[in-house]
Amino acid sequence: MKTKLIALVPIIAALVVAGCSTYDKGPYLPEQSKTPAYENTENFVLLDPGVKYTITCTGINERTLEDGRIEVTAQIRNRENRRIEVQANCVFKDGNMVSTGDETPFQTVILTENATESVKFVSANNLAKKYTIRVRQAR
Repeated sequence: MKTKLIALVPIIAALVVAGCSTYDKGPYLPEQSKTPAYENTENFVLLDPGVKYTITCTGINERTLEDGRIEVTAQIRNRENRRIEVQANCVFKDGNMVSTGDETPFQTVILTENATESVKFVSANNLAKKYTIRVRQAR
């Protein structure tokens, strides 16, 4: 029994030394995304590949309310011959496209075959100058 344990000592020592030789040499730079950062440049983005083929935006209307907040209404259209369910929200941003911390909760939109529905968002404060409407598949 003792000879078996003695024979294992060099193997265990080799494993310990080998484990130490794989020292992580960080820090690392973040990897670039395979898709452009559309949320920083566009007013309407699709978050899932599934909605890429089923949803389109036929128009966006925006207006400034009397108290300085902005109201945005998006026309979301179902491009398919079947009923679909999506979720939409809006991130309000300042003039430099930086979030003001004002983000609406996702709301469910049910679209019948080839239908267009209006979805309205209102900013919570008057800091918002721009926005990004985001649409994803309903979970």
